[in-house]
Amino acid sequence: MKCFSVVKDMQNFAEFMKKKNCVIGLVPTMGALHEGHLALMRTAKAACDIVIASVFVNPTQFGPNEDYDAYPRRFEEDCKKLESVGVDAVFHPEPAEMYPNGYCTYVQVEGDITHCLCGAQRPVHFRGVATVVTKLIHITLADEAFFGQKDAQQVVIIRRFVQDLNIPVHINMVPIVREKSGLARSSRNAYLSPSEKKTALILSQSLKKAQLAYALGERDVEILKKTVIDSLHTEKMAVIDYVELFSFPALAPIHTVRETSLLAIAVKIGETRLIDNVILGEGIK
Repeated sequence: MKCFSVVKDMQNFAEFMKKKNCVIGLVPTMGALHEGHLALMRTAKAACDIVIASVFVNPTQFGPNEDYDAYPRRFEEDCKKLESVGVDAVFHPEPAEMYPNGYCTYVQVEGDITHCLCGAQRPVHFRGVATVVTKLIHITLADEAFFGQKDAQQVVIIRRFVQDLNIPVHINMVPIVREKSGLARSSRNAYLSPSEKKTALILSQSLKKAQLAYALGERDVEILKKTVIDSLHTEKMAVIDYVELFSFPALAPIHTVRETSLLAIAVKIGETRLIDNVILGEGIK
């Protein structure tokens, strides 16, 4: 596996692969890799000739008082995991390489899709995501890019700016990977103490209760949301950030589930903010 930290070197590698008519797959990550990330790599490997993973803790998507400095960084361990699933190259730049002195250009996605869910709670987050993903797509010349369903709003926003800016890349959403307990895999799970990790199971358990209610015929949005909220309230350590249900992928407000919809939650367990979701209706799109 090749490792690049300089933009031009990464571009040169991608250009060489393009000349060989290779289909390039990109998997952007912030490192601290877990099985969810590796599922993205395997999916990319099955679909593409060359897979490039980025490992970059992107400062522009963190707001004041968020966990940028504390975010886990384990690059050597990450590289071993990337090699184990056959990734061809990893791009691991320093922040100054991506945002050199004088940098002043950002990608801002407007509209309701950025103002709900995590966008409402983290106002600068998706500007940073849109900017870094745009840069990574151009740097790696990716034909396909792969993201996890756990960040479903992020996938919607990325697909929006890719379409709006006529960027020739296909955005793939890969299902959530969970631990045997049901907890969604996340790099932030590393922040949880053993007791907090046990408490965090309430996220997936609450979503399952709403899924069961939906399967039994419930379609009222407020009742489905209340099912989740009531379940979350059974854990005193769980502090709800949001419980929302929108159409998917439009992320439009609905009163009744009549189409594919996203039931998404954000909950703080101790000092750690976790997100999870399920798709109701026809399934992943």
